Amino acid sequence: MGKQIPLRTSFSLPDGREVTLETGKLATQADGSVVVRMGNTMLIATVVSARKAKEGQPFFPLSVDYQEKFAAAGRIPGNFFRREARLSDYEILISRLVDRALRPLFPDGYMNETQVIINLISADKDVMPDALAGLACSAAVATSDIPVEALFSEVRVARIDGQYVVNPNRADLERADMDFIVAATKHDITMVEGEAKECQETELIEILKIGHEAIRVQIEAQERLAELVGEKALIKRPLPEIKENDDLKTIVEKHCKDELYTLARSASDKSTRRDAIEAMRERLIETMTGEFGEEFMEEWTELAEKYFDKLKKFVIRDVILSEGKRLDGRKTDEVRPIWCEVDYLPSAHGSAVFNRGETQSLTSLTLGTKQDQALIDNALTNYDDNFILHYNFPPYSVGEVRPMRGPGRREVGHANLAGRSIRKMLPESYPYTVRVVSDILESNGSSSMATVCAGSLALMDGGVPLKAPIAGIAMGAIADDQGRVSILSDILGDEDALGDMDFKVTGTANGICGTQMDIKIDGMPYELLEKALMQARAGRLHILGEMAKALEAPREDLKPHAPRMVEFRIDREYIGAVIGPGGKVIQELQRQTGTTISIDEDEQGGIVAIFGPDKASLDAANDKIQDIVFVPTPGDVYDGVVERVEEYGCFVKFKGKSGLLHVSEISYERVPSVADLYKVGDEIKVKLLENDPKTGKLRLSVKALMPKPEGYVERSGGGGNRGGGDRRGGGDRDRRGGGDRDRRGGGGGHRGGGGGRDRRN
Repeated sequence: MGKQIPLRTSFSLPDGREVTLETGKLATQADGSVVVRMGNTMLIATVVSARKAKEGQPFFPLSVDYQEKFAAAGRIPGNFFRREARLSDYEILISRLVDRALRPLFPDGYMNETQVIINLISADKDVMPDALAGLACSAAVATSDIPVEALFSEVRVARIDGQYVVNPNRADLERADMDFIVAATKHDITMVEGEAKECQETELIEILKIGHEAIRVQIEAQERLAELVGEKALIKRPLPEIKENDDLKTIVEKHCKDELYTLARSASDKSTRRDAIEAMRERLIETMTGEFGEEFMEEWTELAEKYFDKLKKFVIRDVILSEGKRLDGRKTDEVRPIWCEVDYLPSAHGSAVFNRGETQSLTSLTLGTKQDQALIDNALTNYDDNFILHYNFPPYSVGEVRPMRGPGRREVGHANLAGRSIRKMLPESYPYTVRVVSDILESNGSSSMATVCAGSLALMDGGVPLKAPIAGIAMGAIADDQGRVSILSDILGDEDALGDMDFKVTGTANGICGTQMDIKIDGMPYELLEKALMQARAGRLHILGEMAKALEAPREDLKPHAPRMVEFRIDREYIGAVIGPGGKVIQELQRQTGTTISIDEDEQGGIVAIFGPDKASLDAANDKIQDIVFVPTPGDVYDGVVERVEEYGCFVKFKGKSGLLHVSEISYERVPSVADLYKVGDEIKVKLLENDPKTGKLRLSVKALMPKPEGYVERSGGGGNRGGGDRRGGGDRDRRGGGDRDRRGGGGGHRGGGGGRDRRN
């Protein structure tokens, strides 16, 4: 068999960059396979779907896996096995983006196990492959006989320097203040996820419009590729026959419709509603079994339960659309009751409980050092992250029993949404590694948004200087074929399951920081999206107001038991002095103060980070290093200690430096003996007169801090006394009169006598 000749088509992004789609060369035994190329970045996507569904399959078993091969970037994996292992959090997030866009496009009743695998096989450092994964997936489906109701694609739209850019390169993306991935079919926006630096609702709508225009071009390219493939892609496999029984449907409505309407209007809580629905379901099956017999029900029980679920969905939606009344009795724009508490955990570095309706998050804050940073090691990125947010969803939060197997894809996705939102409000430069952990103790919808609220409060409780408090709200929508639409604020879990939109929005009082949206309404107009966003803003402001009742702003200081950390720059010339020969100085500092000290060198010098168990130890280490790197300024006054006394003056140590206090700078009066005035260990306040940059010698003065005596005339002269001249008269060594060595009067007397040039009377 000879070399396969691939089928190929292409399209251009709005800025002219070309993207090619190719099939028929690689992975030809898959139901569909496509290689997407942009620059030197190449992704291969494959899709395989079983020919038959498993008997009794209750849900659509779709799996989507996106993985970046390290060889694509010329790297060997850094793990123990030196091979690609389980998907990283980043790869899971991209898999979820594709899954959420693809899953709703399969027709009802299609239960065949389906697997999509997308691999990055070649990497261009400037091209972001995550924005091409959805395109690759849909193109693979387009070249197969797998039935879907529509093709889709995904693009990244970012605002960079005020301009909206589709699929920007990696370097430019770092300057973006808005970054969103949009998924859509030719006619409808289906999924949105991204972040922003407090953008406005109208700006987000603009991004959706730009993204949708680019996606339409990409879907047309997929359609051209399918036409090149021909019959295999154009004739889809038949759908399984869906079992129906109109008489059975009528019986279910007769027995349950009125009771379901009563329940939908009852303003019940989650457990009461769940128990009532299960009891209603059991009564239905029991009644029908008595009426039609067990043999009949063996064949039709599954369909009867399906009709019951559809009826339940219809009734609840109808009550909301007709009466504006929700399951728990709220109005459509009403937020559930909220209570908050901070400083709940006495040993944590910060903590908060956020409770909204029947959803509750207990969130803790832990502060650590650079050694605690998370290593992010992907094929194209390798760095240390100093902000970590973990989200845990234990089974008891929804009253269930199931094995604890670590975080699943849902936990990873919810943590990412909350984390990327809160990250926008962290200070630009913060020396600590910050870990926030949200444990969901109760859940009835919007637990990821509760994590944002509780995380914000825990950070502020711990003294982390957030730029502004941040909150989140989950929005929903319900629409029917009569044109009726209701936008729901702060949706319940049941409303999420039966609704047509799940739209999570996070932000501050100033704007949006993050969003995650899944839309199931065909042809949802942008005006409706804008209405949902504005209603979300009103809800977000309400939630921020409730949070402020517990804590309005970050505390001024960390908890007393929280570790302390300070980070500052030093000149390159002082790095060696702080470290010392063989690390002697820095090791001794750590031993004496009980701190951890690290020094990182960059192009501008050194970055010193000190981490201490308490404020006292941190201050002690900081003071010692500041003394080492301190550069005294002439004219400044310092507190010093006498470290050596000579007849011509004394040496004074201050701020880790040593300078000479010459006898002539001790007083305006004659000083008979320096040793009579000072001894080693005396504390003394001095003024720096001169800092010689060549020799490093420091000249100090006490006299300069004294008031000048009335009538005093400063004598001119040169020279100095052993330490640098102050010769005010002739003769040697500070001869102020006749004779040797400080003869201030006539005659041969040492340190005495009258006359001389220093006559002040």
